Amino acid sequence: MFIKLTKNLILEWFGVFTAILYSMLIALNMGAEFLGFLLLLISAISIAIWAYRNSFRGILLLQLFYGSAGLIGMVRWF
Repeated sequence: MFIKLTKNLILEWFGVFTAILYSMLIALNMGAEFLGFLLLLISAISIAIWAYRNSFRGILLLQLFYGSAGLIGMVRWF
């Protein structure tokens, strides 16, 4: 079985994996909060592009919120 790598598939899964890394960095509380929030922002941008391209408006709105939370977190931890 072969999976065709498309831009949409890459955006979706890149966003998922960066969100997983973000949540683990924050949960482990090991002093990498800035990096964690940066990953949240990157994840939100990736998934927002994917959601826009696929007309998933609810997911797009959610990612706009997550992106703003990432920016706020980066500013507060800097």
